[in-house]
Amino acid sequence: MKEIEYVKAIVIIPTYNERDNIHRLAVEILAQHPSLQILFVDDNSPDGTGEIADELAAQDQRIRVMHRPGKLGLGAAYRAGFAMALEMGADYLIQMDADFSHDPGVLPVFLETIQQCDLVIGSRYLNGVSVVNWPIRRLMLSVFASYYTRVITGLPVRDCTSGFKCFRRSTMEGIDLDTVRSDGYSFQIEMNYRCREKGLKIVEVPIIFIDRHAGSSKMSKKIVREAVILVWKLRLGTLVRRISGKG
Repeated sequence: MKEIEYVKAIVIIPTYNERDNIHRLAVEILAQHPSLQILFVDDNSPDGTGEIADELAAQDQRIRVMHRPGKLGLGAAYRAGFAMALEMGADYLIQMDADFSHDPGVLPVFLETIQQCDLVIGSRYLNGVSVVNWPIRRLMLSVFASYYTRVITGLPVRDCTSGFKCFRRSTMEGIDLDTVRSDGYSFQIEMNYRCREKGLKIVEVPIIFIDRHAGSSKMSKKIVREAVILVWKLRLGTLVRRISGKG
């Protein structure tokens, strides 16, 4: 991958109580490619994750840390992290989880694939189902959520709620982050839709998702309701703009 050795790719990682993971995660990410840097966005973790992240940053100039006052939502964490990464001069912005659900070994594939598109999505459903440790109810809900989103919005994406992605700088600059208000799984859907609405090229690459929190689920009823309503808001918003001649 000589053609991308001198660009800056920043991996944005929201953290909350991940002290046992971030050191090993940082080592594995930075070992993947010399262009990779890390931005931890810590929500004032009670277990001291933020302090450990600061220690890592003091030891390696490829690591930066953003501290937020508390848990303000995953979408807000990513919006803040994306804005800071742009200020840092990122050519590519990668989002991933802190708990090793997302394999750092896929990052070189992201960097190769993003050369020919505007957004890369790590897909759990591109080649069948590639999810480990999920109860069948959660798996079915996730698969149905992606299907439902595709039907309503027309998104040509198999895994609409994946949180493992790589954006071009120009892609992120074309999205007004201040107008993106959704959170959780809805945030992932909205970012995909914004890219598609602008006619950008989206490519999925297969990943194996390993849930490190087996038996628990972050998909609350509130999150599900938000996602159900959001897809209709996105679709109707597009129709209104077309009718008014603004889109």
